[in-house]
Amino acid sequence: MKRREWLKKFGGAGALFLAAPEMFACQKSVTGNEIARRTGSGVVSKVAFVKTSNRAEGVKRAIELLNFKDEFKEKNVFLKPNYNSSDPTPGSTHNDVLRTVIDELRDLKSGPMTIGDRSGMGDTQAVLEALDVNYLAKDAKAKTVVFDDLKEEDWQAFHSKGSLWEKGFAIPKTVLAADRIVNLCCLKTHRYGGHFTLSLKNSVGLAAKRVPNNDYNFMRELHSSSNQRRMIAEINTAYKPALVVMDGVEAFTDGGPAKGKKVRSEVMIAGTDRVAIDAIGVALLRHFGTTSAVEKGKVFEQEQLAQAVKLGLGAGSVDQIEFLTDGKESAEYVNKIKPLMI
Repeated sequence: MKRREWLKKFGGAGALFLAAPEMFACQKSVTGNEIARRTGSGVVSKVAFVKTSNRAEGVKRAIELLNFKDEFKEKNVFLKPNYNSSDPTPGSTHNDVLRTVIDELRDLKSGPMTIGDRSGMGDTQAVLEALDVNYLAKDAKAKTVVFDDLKEEDWQAFHSKGSLWEKGFAIPKTVLAADRIVNLCCLKTHRYGGHFTLSLKNSVGLAAKRVPNNDYNFMRELHSSSNQRRMIAEINTAYKPALVVMDGVEAFTDGGPAKGKKVRSEVMIAGTDRVAIDAIGVALLRHFGTTSAVEKGKVFEQEQLAQAVKLGLGAGSVDQIEFLTDGKESAEYVNKIKPLMI
């Protein structure tokens, strides 16, 4: 799109997000053979829950439990890891998780892959280099994209009447153009107002801090708003993941997102329902003892989750989640977590 056409469509750089109508268009889309299915009692989301201390094995077993058929066959895949900073896991996505997910999707005959992110606590390119992501991507024959380097026309604006975002938000077109989007998140709390940063919060890295030729700081708005947690949920209306993998081998139960009190939570979780996976993540944090904000109220009453359910992004109760396990240890672990989600 030429610059003149871009400005005409969105009313000029200063008012870039005042008229974009697309905000809730993507949440209704269906990707492949849905893991979530409708029954008489509502949406049932299948979530793989694997007790493990080995990330690579955990990822492999979790994806196998989901029993994908041709969902990724010859599909262009975009992978969104957690590279908010270069801090060690759970501060950022572990390379064993990223590489194993790529290998597993290749076994499912996937097409070209792209890895991309925007760091909120550092220079994105420097973060990728510090974590050896560029080397990993080259070795795995995957592309990388740094959202900070995108041009004005590379962003898609999202806004809608009733949005909690004053001027909406923007997502890279390269993400939205992918046939399949994969969200790789960690298990941790968030001391800057999010309360917890799991798969819904990981999507904040998809949203622009600034769009070229627009001085507005969208992340400043987010982090200064009393609606921050509900705004996080809104970002997720822009896309539907084909796969979410949560690394819970280790977790931050306090602090976060870069550093915090770390525990060995020993679990790998995967599915397609962000709300279900995050609800399980919150229950896990409570199981190990966490912050008063994360402990408060029922799991599905947490603002990120409640807003996401309201927007139709996933399961609204533990009864709508089917846990897939790979053995006795995993099943016993689930039995400890499920009561915390009621």
